[in-house]
Amino acid sequence: MAGGLVALLDDVAALVKLAAASIDDVGAAAARAGAKATGVVVDDTAVTPRYVQGLKPERELPIIKRIAVGSLRNKLLVILPVIMLLSQFLPWLLTPILMLGGTYLAYEGAEKVWEAISGHHEDELPAAVDEAQEDTVVSGAVRTDFILSAEIMVIALNEVADEAFVSRLAILIVVALLITALVYGVVALIVKMDDLGLRLSERDSSTSQTIGRALVKGMPTLLSVLSTVGIAAMLWVGGHILLVGIDELGWHALYDVVHHLEEGVRSVAGLGGLLAWLVNTVASALLGLVVGAFVVAIMHVVPRRRGAAAH
Repeated sequence: MAGGLVALLDDVAALVKLAAASIDDVGAAAARAGAKATGVVVDDTAVTPRYVQGLKPERELPIIKRIAVGSLRNKLLVILPVIMLLSQFLPWLLTPILMLGGTYLAYEGAEKVWEAISGHHEDELPAAVDEAQEDTVVSGAVRTDFILSAEIMVIALNEVADEAFVSRLAILIVVALLITALVYGVVALIVKMDDLGLRLSERDSSTSQTIGRALVKGMPTLLSVLSTVGIAAMLWVGGHILLVGIDELGWHALYDVVHHLEEGVRSVAGLGGLLAWLVNTVASALLGLVVGAFVVAIMHVVPRRRGAAAH
């Protein structure tokens, strides 16, 4: 009896170790998959704060919470089932779908570059939003999030496509939860940073006042830097998706050129890995910019010129 109990406890211990190892594997895979979606995550973080512009301070966090819940619903209830079915039954569709997402990312990045150069900007949200308009604000933010979330999930899936079905499912659920928490946690910090700065600036301590004023003054700079990083990341990630996708579809020339350039600098002592990464990143960003600019021309420049010629 005692021997049987000991054997049972050994089996339980082995199962616990196996479960722990599986959890570690899922966590590590989720981290790798999430890292590949960096460009979209930065873009999502940069875009969302504008949806609470004009709201009363006490309504900012509740609105962000509603958008975060909508984002999680997008990922888990709509996007995840669709891409899991595709990965199981039509895996060959994932590369073209991923390339469509990469093209959209490149277009978004190139469009922002075009807006900066031309001085033309899309209409911003109204300067003030009352509570009656909150549903409209939330629904608009959730629609935008759907596109970004779809890209995040497909990019993440592509990184774990060789895993078993259950492992893929678990990893993508972890990615959805972590990415949503990260994005909207950071957004909440950003939108409340100026409020925190104002409170600190009203304290008696000169140190608190200095920090508070710095936070208030630094908010526009932070948002500007975040926006610039987001644009660069969209071009880089979008271009890299296209570069790898083109190679997987059988057109190897462009990928081979970039790979050859990477190998040419990889032997540099101490800096080879960094230089190879920079070569790939710059090449990917340039490809993203070229493809994005082509789509921008189709979507904006050509129709505008035709309209001017008609008049």
